[in-house]
Amino acid sequence: MRELSVVGVRVELPSNQPIVLLREVDGDRYLPIWIGAVEATAIAYEQQGVKPARPLTHDLLRDILTALKAPLKAVEITELKDNVFYADLLIGDDVRVSARPSDSIALALRVGAPIRCADQVLTEAGIVIPDEQEDEVEKFREFLDQVRPEDFAG
Repeated sequence: MRELSVVGVRVELPSNQPIVLLREVDGDRYLPIWIGAVEATAIAYEQQGVKPARPLTHDLLRDILTALKAPLKAVEITELKDNVFYADLLIGDDVRVSARPSDSIALALRVGAPIRCADQVLTEAGIVIPDEQEDEVEKFREFLDQVRPEDFAG
């Protein structure tokens, strides 16, 4: 397993499909995962520090785990099958729950849990961005600074 950090979310044009972009902490590969608009909004809210008046689903799950004293230890993206990513939530000492990566990432951001990815998944779906394309990554980061969660409402 390799640790990843969340670069952010954006909308892929022309399909208007949201993507979460992850990057290897100790490497140079990126992992793009297409996600739903609701999950994109949840991730963007957390990254931008937006606090809704009432808890969203991922906030609720965080609060439930806290109330049950069952901390989220990590998120692991475990598999890519038929172009679908699979992830597990590692809760407490020995509980593993299957979850969508988008939900897992939104929850991990809320509790500060590490996000890891199986080497096989990174080998299959990870991309290396050449130096000349680093400008594109910088443009993506600039986009993230300007995007609002409402932009993901479909």
